[in-house]
Amino acid sequence: MTRFGFEIAARDGAARCGRLSTAHGPVLTPAFMPVGTQATVKAMTPDAVRETGADIILGNTYHLMQRPGAERIARLGGLRRFMRWPGPILTDSGGYQAMSLSELRTLDETGITFRSHLDGSRQHLTPERAIGVQHLLDSTITMVLDECTPFPATEEQAARSMRLSLAWAKRSRGAFRPRAGYGLFGIVQGGVYPELRAESAAGLKALDFDGYAVGGLAVGEGQAAMLEVLDVTAPHLPAERPRYLMGVGKPGDLVGAVQRGIDMFDCVLPTRSGRTGQAFTHRGAINIRNARHADDPRALDPECRCMACRGFSRAYLHHLVKAKEILGAILLTTHNLHYYQDLMAAMREAIAAGRLAAFAAEFAAREAGGDIAALAGAAAADEDDSATEAAPNPANGG
Repeated sequence: MTRFGFEIAARDGAARCGRLSTAHGPVLTPAFMPVGTQATVKAMTPDAVRETGADIILGNTYHLMQRPGAERIARLGGLRRFMRWPGPILTDSGGYQAMSLSELRTLDETGITFRSHLDGSRQHLTPERAIGVQHLLDSTITMVLDECTPFPATEEQAARSMRLSLAWAKRSRGAFRPRAGYGLFGIVQGGVYPELRAESAAGLKALDFDGYAVGGLAVGEGQAAMLEVLDVTAPHLPAERPRYLMGVGKPGDLVGAVQRGIDMFDCVLPTRSGRTGQAFTHRGAINIRNARHADDPRALDPECRCMACRGFSRAYLHHLVKAKEILGAILLTTHNLHYYQDLMAAMREAIAAGRLAAFAAEFAAREAGGDIAALAGAAAADEDDSATEAAPNPANGG
């Protein structure tokens, strides 16, 4: 069976492109993982997700242990067979949802006690239980249980949270059953404080994980602060292991993080935006609900190869979304996931060619230029769009 491993094919500054080998197939990096919260990437079939270019998807431990239950999924052959996804699956630990979705929750050294958002039952999630659930799911990549440090947090609060996560990481490491082709990732915490991030990274490196995630970002600190944290954190992570930035993000976030040495990403933004009428294009994000698209015969993005851009006009997509037709969500989600995968492929090519800095400059210039409207009178409408084209706030849950 394939050994779990990571090979770097090329470097460009801090950026890397490479290949992650797993029991369930390879992953080309930098990689974006579509979020399949409840054993489905919303509005997409598994084959359609694969056709976007995705090698790996993310599943949500908290939601799957609540419904239909990890034991049931195990009896049915594991998560990959249950949802008919042929490639690798990374599952988060469930800690974020247990903390964010429950009305009543307590946290101590043993773990997280919470009430189910479905039936109100009292449950206790420990590091050992989080690893056990992910084993039942047959997750290709398992994440340790951690506390996602909120923002803002004082240095004292961030330190206490980070050290609790570090203690849980050690227990998670002890509970994990090594298998060929399967991996376990640790999660660096520490808020926006460089010394705490360095302490967390050092503690995790001593535990020798198969990969290292950076958590606790994209929680309100803003892009500039996020990139500053990556600047001081990535150099502390083992160069020969994959690096995963959790819950991020907008296209510009991905470009900036790749430049700083991040290899893997996940976010609900492309799928959630697809269900709310927002599309990501090579000239920035657009809101297809806006009136200026109602008579526009152009493709959503003429540079895109997806089904939505090959055969449908902006006018038709506008109609579908305004009429709340399911096809609108399907087409826009399909497009957004194609856009994200195309962006990752373009960055892999740029790194291999040693021109990522030029690519990033071109990307920023095109996004700043905005969508170019072809219809008379669209300029005035574009001004009205400016307040509504902003991306919805991404949050875990698909």
